[in-house]
Amino acid sequence: MKIGVSTLALFPMPLDEIFEYLESIKVEYVEIMKEYPYHKIDPELVNSYNLKTSVHSPLSDINVASLNESVREASIKEIKESIDIASQINASVVVAHPGHAPFLSRSFRDEIMQICFKSLKECQEYAKDQDIELCIENMPDMEGMICNDLEELYELTSKIGTPMTLDVGHAHNMGLSIDEIFKYDSIGHIHLSDNDGSFDNHDALGTKNIDFKSLFKGLKKIKFDGICVIEVKEKEEILESFNYIKSILKN
Repeated sequence: MKIGVSTLALFPMPLDEIFEYLESIKVEYVEIMKEYPYHKIDPELVNSYNLKTSVHSPLSDINVASLNESVREASIKEIKESIDIASQINASVVVAHPGHAPFLSRSFRDEIMQICFKSLKECQEYAKDQDIELCIENMPDMEGMICNDLEELYELTSKIGTPMTLDVGHAHNMGLSIDEIFKYDSIGHIHLSDNDGSFDNHDALGTKNIDFKSLFKGLKKIKFDGICVIEVKEKEEILESFNYIKSILKN
C-alpha cells in the first residue's frame, strides 16, 4: 500500500523543511498542494529528495466550471501549470477539483456541468500528453459544490476518461458508507482524513467514526495500487494517522 502525506498539515513551513520532516518519519510519498507559498515549486529542490510525489492543483480563486470565460480560462491555466510541474518532478498524479456553482449561477446547472466537462476534458488531454494522470476529486457537503455526489462525479470522469480522487472524508460527510464507495470502479487516487459526518474537519485517522478498517480491507480486495494521501490539518495528526494506518495494515 502506498501511503503519502499532503503538505496541508505542515502549511506554511518551507518545502525543504516539510520534506526533511517527512523523510525523518519514513514517509515515502508527498502530495504538494500548489497553493501560496507553494505556488512556485522548484523542481531541483523537489528532486533533491527521495520522496515520490503527487500534485494537488490550486483550490483558491479558481473554478473550472465558471460561467465567466476569463475565470474558466485562468483556472484551466492553473491546472495545466500543475501538470507541467508534475512532469518536471516525476509525479504520476495531479488532483483537480471539479469547480462550484456561485449563488447567481445555480439556475444554470446543466450549463455549469457542460462547462466543467469541457474544461476538465481539455486538462485531461493535456495531462495525457505528458503521461500524467489527472484525477478529479469528490467534494464535501458544502453549499454550491458540484460533484459532491459520487454518482455525479463518476458519470463526469467516465465521460472525460479519467479516474476519480476519492476523498474518504468528503464521502463520509455526504453520508456514504464504505460499501457504497466501493460501488465505483474508477478510483485512481485517495485522500484520507476523519470526521464525524457533520463537517469535513480533516481530523486524524481513527479519532472520529469513519470505518478505515473496512476501507483498507476493501482496497486490498480490489488490489488498489494508487496512493493513499493523509490529508489532515495539524502536524501532530500526521504521525498519529500514519501509525494508525500501519496498525491496521499489520492485521
